[in-house]
Amino acid sequence: MKVVAPEGPVYQAGTLSGNPLAMAAGLAMLGQIDASSYNRLESLGARLEAGVKAAIAETRVPACIQRVGSAFTLFFCAGPVTDFTSAKLADFKAYAVFFHGMLDRGFYLPPAQLEAAFISLAHQDTDVDSFVTATHETLAEMVVLR
Repeated sequence: MKVVAPEGPVYQAGTLSGNPLAMAAGLAMLGQIDASSYNRLESLGARLEAGVKAAIAETRVPACIQRVGSAFTLFFCAGPVTDFTSAKLADFKAYAVFFHGMLDRGFYLPPAQLEAAFISLAHQDTDVDSFVTATHETLAEMVVLR
């Protein structure tokens, strides 16, 4: 912690950073999860990734999904996206259209292309399947709009 400001050179900020209630909730959550929790998140993430990849392939929209565990982002470029330089090659306007299409279907994604979305343990297979269906519909709609 000595490298974090104000003692050190690393500045870290966030809406709930250091908030006592957020810290208590995080600590309580860590006491509830185990290896099966992470296995479940990986399973949900893999299901989502496979479904989104299938939707991309079927609609032929130039996009790729990048996922690590329960975190994922859809980039509108051929991919893969491995760093900030390759992320900047994505079509940010296409992401905006996708964002609004998904919002119209009840899915609130990060409004900025360079942010990640997350799956939680509250999500079920049916939630992931609904997300994949909405992704397919939105991508198909984007093809028609071109």
